[in-house]
Amino acid sequence: MSYGGSVSFSDGTKQKKGIKVIHAIYSMGRRMENIWEKDCLEFKRERWLTKDGHFMSESAYKFIVFNGGPRLCLDKYFAYFQMKYVATSIIFCYHVKVVENHYVGSKLFLTLYVKYRLKVNLHRCCDEEIHKYFKFS
Repeated sequence: MSYGGSVSFSDGTKQKKGIKVIHAIYSMGRRMENIWEKDCLEFKRERWLTKDGHFMSESAYKFIVFNGGPRLCLDKYFAYFQMKYVATSIIFCYHVKVVENHYVGSKLFLTLYVKYRLKVNLHRCCDEEIHKYFKFS
C-alpha cells in the first residue's frame, strides 16, 4: 500500500519514495530450510554432485545466484569455466592446505565476499608428479 509517497511492506517496514532498495541475489534463499533442508548453513558438496560424482546443476529458480528465466546471467557459463580453469591449474601444480584454526566466514554484500580471506599454504608439486598427468613430447 502507498501512504503519501512511501510504500509499506507486509512486515510493517516503510520505504520512503526515492530511496534505493538493493538486494543481494547470492544471499536470497541461501539460508532457507524449506529450500535447502535443515543443514542449510553447512557446506555439503553432495548437494551439487550426482551419485557418481558429476556436477549437477540446480534449478535457476532454486539457486538464484545467476537469476532465472529470461533474465539468466549471460556470463554464467563463463564464470563456471573460469572457476574450473583456475581451480584445476592450482590443484595440478600445488598441494593446497588451509591454514589450521583460521576462520573464513562470509561477508554479506551485493556479491559473495570471504570475510577473512581463505589463508592457505601452497607447496609446489615436483615435476614428476605433474608430468604423470600430462604427456609431453
